Amino acid sequence: MQPGVKSTRPRRRCLATVSAKFWAWLRIPMAKDSSFDVVSEVDMQEVRNAVDQAAREITQRYDFKGTGSSVDLGTEGDKTTITIKSNTDQKVKDVGKVLEEKLIKRKVATKALQKGDIQPAAGGTARQVIVLNQGISSDKAREIVKFVKDQKHKAQVAIQGDQVRVSSKSRDVLQEIIAELKERDFGIPLQFVNYR
Repeated sequence: MQPGVKSTRPRRRCLATVSAKFWAWLRIPMAKDSSFDVVSEVDMQEVRNAVDQAAREITQRYDFKGTGSSVDLGTEGDKTTITIKSNTDQKVKDVGKVLEEKLIKRKVATKALQKGDIQPAAGGTARQVIVLNQGISSDKAREIVKFVKDQKHKAQVAIQGDQVRVSSKSRDVLQEIIAELKERDFGIPLQFVNYR
């Protein structure tokens, strides 16, 4: 063909250009990442119900009559607390057992309870303050991130406030990570939410 003369044959297009235009024309979306959040939450309504049931049982049981035993739900700062009071250290432990039974029946994880020491209180009584842990602390979040990364999955892990987000292109990988996190004991109750 001579320079400057146009050919009457149609030009062949590059296969990559044609296929890119074809997929754009079909408007097929690219695969998105799936993800889930790891959280540590306690259902406060169930805790309230368990404390109420424990308080009712303590007032009705014969072995707690005249001991001044009580269970109260309250707050200290931004933390929710349960305060147990009685006349002796042993009775405080017994009230704690009753409370734990009620929490377990209501499916509240006892891992969320951070028990304080039994301390002497006014009037020759004893008391114990139990703090309910809500959310994942930064130390535990770092431990969870390190655990997931050590498993060598093709997944991204990020700390977002008091929760941890795990994302991957494969839902199967996310299911494996959930199973591995359930097997490992981090000392706090874990829930897996916002799976999408």
